[in-house]
Amino acid sequence: MTDERIKQFEIRHERLKELSDDELKAHFWDLCYKVVDPIVELARTHTSPSIERSILLRMGINSHKSHGIVDAIHQAGLLGKGAGHVLLKLSEKLGVDVKAAGDAILEDKEVLNGLFAEVK
Repeated sequence: MTDERIKQFEIRHERLKELSDDELKAHFWDLCYKVVDPIVELARTHTSPSIERSILLRMGINSHKSHGIVDAIHQAGLLGKGAGHVLLKLSEKLGVDVKAAGDAILEDKEVLNGLFAEVK
C-alpha cells in the first residue's frame, strides 16, 4: 500500500471508531444503498421483451404464452414496470394465480387498463 492510501485508511478508521453500533449499522446501509441504487435504476430503465419473457418462464408461464403476454404488456406501456410485477398485481386484483392472470391478459388486453393509475 502506498503512504497516501494508508493515511486515508487511518482517517476513515478514526472516524468510524467513534461511531456506536447503531451508527455503524446506519452508515453501512447508507453505503449499500449508494452502491445498489445505480444498479436498480439501470435494471428499471433497461429491460427488454426477452428479459421479461425469461422472467415469466421462471414464474411458470410457458414460452408460447409468455410472448403474447409480454407483447400485450409492452403495448399497454407497462413493460417498464416488469412483466412479473404486472402479472402479480393483476393476479391480486383478479384474485387468481399468475397463470390465470396471464391467460386473462391473452384473452382481453383491456384487463391491463388502470392497473397502474399513473400509467395512461
